[in-house]
Amino acid sequence: MTADPHVIGPDVSLAQARRRMDELGVRHLPVLEDGKRGRLIGLLTQRDLLMLEAITDLDPARIPVRSAMQVDVFGVDRGTPLDEVVATMASHKYGSAVVWSGGAVVGIFTSVDAMRTLAELVRTSMR
Repeated sequence: MTADPHVIGPDVSLAQARRRMDELGVRHLPVLEDGKRGRLIGLLTQRDLLMLEAITDLDPARIPVRSAMQVDVFGVDRGTPLDEVVATMASHKYGSAVVWSGGAVVGIFTSVDAMRTLAELVRTSMR
C-alpha cells in the first residue's frame, strides 16, 4: 500500500491532473471533495486520461476532473485482510483499492503493490 497517497480536487483540469501524475510518477489519484481533505468522491486513473486524450476534439485544460473521474470506487477499511482485498480486486478486475480509516483516505493499494507483495512472498518461500 502507498500510505498518504497524493489526492486531487474535482475542479482541477485534466491537463493539471495529467501533469501532476507525470511529476509524481503515479497512476491513480483519489478525488476528494475539497482536494486535500474531506470525503472521497471519485478516482482518476491514468487509463481514464489516456482514453480521453484519444478524443481529439476535447481540450483537457478546460475539462474538470469531476467530468472524467470514476465515481464507483472500490474502497476498504485499513483493517481489511489483504487476501480479501486482492480476491475482490481480482474477481472484479479492479486496478486499485482506496484505503480509509475513520472515513479519511489513508492509502491506496494497486495491482502493482499486489505484484510486489506476491514477488516478496515467492522469494521468501524459496529460501
